[in-house]
Amino acid sequence: MDLTAPGTIATAIVLLLLIILIVVTIVRAVRIVPQAVSFIVERLGRYQSTLYAGLHFLIPFVDRVRASVDLREQVVSFAPQPVITSDNLVVSIDTVIFFQVTDPKAATYEIANYITGIEQLTVTTLRNVIGSMDLEQTLTSRDQINGQLRGVLDEATGRWGIRVNRVELKAIDPPASVQGSMEQQMRAERDRRAAILTAEGVKQSQILTAEGEKQAAILRAEGQAQSAILKAQGESRAILQVFDAIHRGDPDPKLLAYQYLQMLPQIANGTSSKLWVIPTEFTAALGTISSAFGGAGGAGGGAPSGGGEHGGGEPGGPRGRGGRLSGPPLAVDLPETTLASPAEALAEARSQVREASSEATSAGTRSGVPFSPVAEKGQAAEEARFEPPPPPPRQI
Repeated sequence: MDLTAPGTIATAIVLLLLIILIVVTIVRAVRIVPQAVSFIVERLGRYQSTLYAGLHFLIPFVDRVRASVDLREQVVSFAPQPVITSDNLVVSIDTVIFFQVTDPKAATYEIANYITGIEQLTVTTLRNVIGSMDLEQTLTSRDQINGQLRGVLDEATGRWGIRVNRVELKAIDPPASVQGSMEQQMRAERDRRAAILTAEGVKQSQILTAEGEKQAAILRAEGQAQSAILKAQGESRAILQVFDAIHRGDPDPKLLAYQYLQMLPQIANGTSSKLWVIPTEFTAALGTISSAFGGAGGAGGGAPSGGGEHGGGEPGGPRGRGGRLSGPPLAVDLPETTLASPAEALAEARSQVREASSEATSAGTRSGVPFSPVAEKGQAAEEARFEPPPPPPRQI
């Protein structure tokens, strides 16, 4: 067979064209639709059917695929749109739309570009909603704005075969001048809250401190009261023991007078004392000591103040009226003397006090100064001090 013949070449070309036609026909007749995608099929220019995921066969050169529609949920972010609020402030709002195609046929034939339609519908609805609110409501009512936008868009896009799932306001940007004022207002509000919290903290701290001081003062007072009670009980027991010891020892007036003389330097001891007043009973105490130990009554060997019945005498001789012995000063080697009994010493001390009182009364009368009865009471009290205590009861 001669391959170079004209008939043979023509036959080969026809066979090749037939093979190409068969391949093209098969390709156009068989369609594989992916998942979550749908094909809109037209036959001779009219809508024929909607093909979903799977293997499909079409009539070659009669059926054709008009559009491929994505059935997944789609997210579209629109450019910032200037919107005027009710208080005449221009704010820039960014919106995000979440939608899904539910009817591919309606989305293909009811609107030319549903993305542009959704964008324009969102802008007009947003201006209508924001125009009825002021700036503060716009910033704090995002959920309300989202709900209104979703309701309007879902109603308008329902006939397009589109369901609007969510509408979100991504950003609301007020003017720069308003942002500065808002920052100042926010700063002032935060300062006010901080001041209130600080004041409340100080108040609580002062209350707790006052309660603590109150409890401490109560406890301290209770402790002081207990201490005072215990101290008083201790002093009471000490006084009782001293009193009992004194009564058991049965001290005589000579011992009491000697103790009184020992306490005089302590009475006179004081840095702020400018004047030391010698009590009137000092003479009586000194006379008692002198009479007890047989010494002279006056310093320097002077005459007795009361004037005894005997003008002079030897040591150990009779006592004068004032209870003091008269005579020359005592020698170094004193003879043994006989001490008077406590009753006699007490009687002499009382007579000396009465004598001193009468002399003071007469001296005051001569000088024109009346005698004070308070001194008499003081002398009577001092006389009572020299009375010997009663003997303690004997224990059997």
